[in-house]
Amino acid sequence: MARSNSGTIGNDLGLRQVLIARFSAIGDVAITIPVVYSVCRCYPDVRFVFVTRESMSGLFVNRPGNLTIECADRHDTGTLGGARRLVAQIRGKYHIDAFIDLQNDPSTRYVALLCSLHNIKTIKFNKAQDHKNALTRRTNKLMLPLASSRARCREAFFKAGLPIEDKFDGLYGHGVADPRLYANITDAKPAGETWVGIAPFAPYPEKEYPLDKMEEVIDMLLRDQSVKIFIFGGDGREKDTAVSWAASRERVVSLAGDRYGFSSELALISNLDAMLTMDSANMHLAALTGTPTISVWGATHHYSGFKAWRQSEDDMVQVPLSCRPCSANGEKPCFRHDRMCLTALRPETIYNKLTEKIKGEG
Repeated sequence: MARSNSGTIGNDLGLRQVLIARFSAIGDVAITIPVVYSVCRCYPDVRFVFVTRESMSGLFVNRPGNLTIECADRHDTGTLGGARRLVAQIRGKYHIDAFIDLQNDPSTRYVALLCSLHNIKTIKFNKAQDHKNALTRRTNKLMLPLASSRARCREAFFKAGLPIEDKFDGLYGHGVADPRLYANITDAKPAGETWVGIAPFAPYPEKEYPLDKMEEVIDMLLRDQSVKIFIFGGDGREKDTAVSWAASRERVVSLAGDRYGFSSELALISNLDAMLTMDSANMHLAALTGTPTISVWGATHHYSGFKAWRQSEDDMVQVPLSCRPCSANGEKPCFRHDRMCLTALRPETIYNKLTEKIKGEG
């Protein structure tokens, strides 16, 4: 591994254009950003082409100049015909030297196969599935932390001949986004006002703190007249709940389902004093902006490797139950039928942890 006078790492294998793919959930794509931005800055003479779903393209704000985003449908790439069209399209625009598959599932297997057939060096992300199974089984759990998802992303680049140094300091560096970037959501923050983001929803019940208890947390926060709360979420029942909370309370704003776009919402998140989330996409988005974040963990566990970028265990609220984690992603129904990992958490515990973070004490 050579180093140039500019401090960048030398590219011993002569790679010039590298294809990367990740199509999965928002949080899974967000996890890759510190690694992808770092590799781009370590190798400024290499063009990196990141293929993802069109809905994810807005995540890559302030991206390095040598990072290009291409969009594809993961369902199309999961078929041989769809993968063939994507690879032909990419090869028609770029001379790809290597393909780094950060998904390693049916949505990328044909892309990887076709790249190999075209003599393109192909590296697959290590999903550590055996270790996850040992961690989440009901009995005789192997309670040892996996290497983080980001570490396994770095490993994939290393295997491709692109070792990485950390060159990511957040989507907005050490600062916050310009208020004009979130002007479509709200005015700039007045002096003396405390902004708190709350992302109370999760794709599975086993990852979501009971909403009636979350309302108690919100009401505790609103006792402080300087606090303004922004509720983040999606469509359907998430939007209905967030709108209801905002309609019945002053100083609560619902962003759920309104589709302001990642660039606006990330800019707003960067200006928050603190963020409260589940183990969900918003945990990762808040971390990428450097916003102080408290996360609530239920059926899942940070040992599975999904801890947010630079997140401390002290910033996690969780119940130490022997049945946790029962799944890596939270998709399995609670076999106890009581979701004790979440229902045993008192609203006061979460409120106290969050207020400590707001005051800079945590």
